[in-house]
Amino acid sequence: MSSVLVLNLVWQVGTLALIALGLAIVFGQLRIMNMAHGEFVMIGAYAPVITAALGLPGWLQLPVCVITVGAVALLIERTVIRHLYGRMFDSLLATWGISILLREAVELIFGRGYQSVAVPVPGTLHLLGADYPAYRVVVIAGIAAGFAALAWWNARSKVAGRIKAMVGNPDLARAIGINTGRLSAASFVFGCTTAGLAGLILAPTVRIEPMMGLDYLIRSFFALVVGGLGSLEGLGLGTAIIAGTQSLFGAALSQTHGYLAVLFISILFLWLKPNGIRSSSR
Repeated sequence: MSSVLVLNLVWQVGTLALIALGLAIVFGQLRIMNMAHGEFVMIGAYAPVITAALGLPGWLQLPVCVITVGAVALLIERTVIRHLYGRMFDSLLATWGISILLREAVELIFGRGYQSVAVPVPGTLHLLGADYPAYRVVVIAGIAAGFAALAWWNARSKVAGRIKAMVGNPDLARAIGINTGRLSAASFVFGCTTAGLAGLILAPTVRIEPMMGLDYLIRSFFALVVGGLGSLEGLGLGTAIIAGTQSLFGAALSQTHGYLAVLFISILFLWLKPNGIRSSSR
């Protein structure tokens, strides 16, 4: 296995983990089937385009992404999602409709054409005997540090404990004074914002267009099917298996074979191990 293939594999696993994190929070913790997850990734990818259109400096791309995605997510949560907690099938239908509206809105504003974004960290670094894009190396290191911080927060934070209590027994959580409505809203917005940040990070490496979110939604769901809901370990294992399988089959055969292999593995897990490898779901 060449060093470039190994580095590409790490890149694919890291970025898919970041993309699937938001879905893991919304679906795994709040039991909301967010079919608009890919559209939040897409909106985040458009953040550099929005920043340039407003004539703002490039370093404001991150605040623009967080504000834009967070505002859209909060609006959707306050108007639609807040009425659908615990109603998984209804949330699937509602968010499917929202995903169409978001795509159409972006297409109306920016058009159907592809957008491109300059790489913020140009050049290459020599790793494992090969030259690899410096931007990807920085992103991989940032994702690793971010997930380490999230794991520490999940293990020690009082807020994380309240979220677990709300997921485990919402009625009891309300009885002991936890504001489950506010906590659910904050969790939904945070999950959608992480999806937007993933889109912002991926923007310099992909073609930006209104339909780009569908592939990320599907692969995120596959990762959660394989890894299971409710744990960072399951998320990591699921993304490693899905991204690794797609990368290896894509490099050895073709991208079509990679997608078919991922689909086969997901179906196999749904049949033989429907809760995934590691799941703390009820």
